[in-house]
Amino acid sequence: MAVVIDLEGKVAFVSGASAGLGAGIADRLADAGASVYRHSGRTGPDGGDLGDPQVVESVLRRAYAQHGRLDIVVNNAALQPVSSFTEITGEEWDGVVAAGLTAVHHVTQAAAELMSGGGAIVNIASIEGLQPAMGHAHYSTVKAGVIMHTRTAAAALGHRSIRVNSVSPGLIDRQGLAEGWPDGVNRYLSAAPLARLGQPLDVANAVVFLASDLSAWITGANLVVDGGVLSRSTW
Repeated sequence: MAVVIDLEGKVAFVSGASAGLGAGIADRLADAGASVYRHSGRTGPDGGDLGDPQVVESVLRRAYAQHGRLDIVVNNAALQPVSSFTEITGEEWDGVVAAGLTAVHHVTQAAAELMSGGGAIVNIASIEGLQPAMGHAHYSTVKAGVIMHTRTAAAALGHRSIRVNSVSPGLIDRQGLAEGWPDGVNRYLSAAPLARLGQPLDVANAVVFLASDLSAWITGANLVVDGGVLSRSTW
């Protein structure tokens, strides 16, 4: 059976879509037929700090005004600095939480008010929200929060026909990653049963599935896309 996901007529908002994984998700949604509003972290009409509820309101209403509807929201934007647990400053902690969790809450709240006919919200979490990584205490904590926020939002918004799910990627390849972090890449390849790094398209395909009617009875779920790394015992 050939399955073609058709999002023609749907309007999608993707945060952190100026490059990398966010850009890949936005491109894949567009390929499936959706009209995509791409948010960037930079200042300007299509950007801004989504940790600020006023910015969220402005950006989402601009996206809604362009097309007269909002059907799909992807909360992708986040910060991922590397710091040892004892050296994380209050400012750094607050920044990671604001970008990766507080923004998810504000965007989800605002989007729910605009999705009058129902819709799909997909949050980009991480396998680090299920299994922490050294140097990422703040990021791992935020992603665990995103997974739980997904479940609570799904419970709260289901009566509005709004589905909320999350995707937890493993290590996604990017330009310069193997050269800049050879040890980490090699360890991941050794641990992954599928023996490769993820590609943005791997995550984007999962997002498109959760945004489509193929997942019409799925909400509050966390889809792990990691090449099987979490299937391995750590002890």
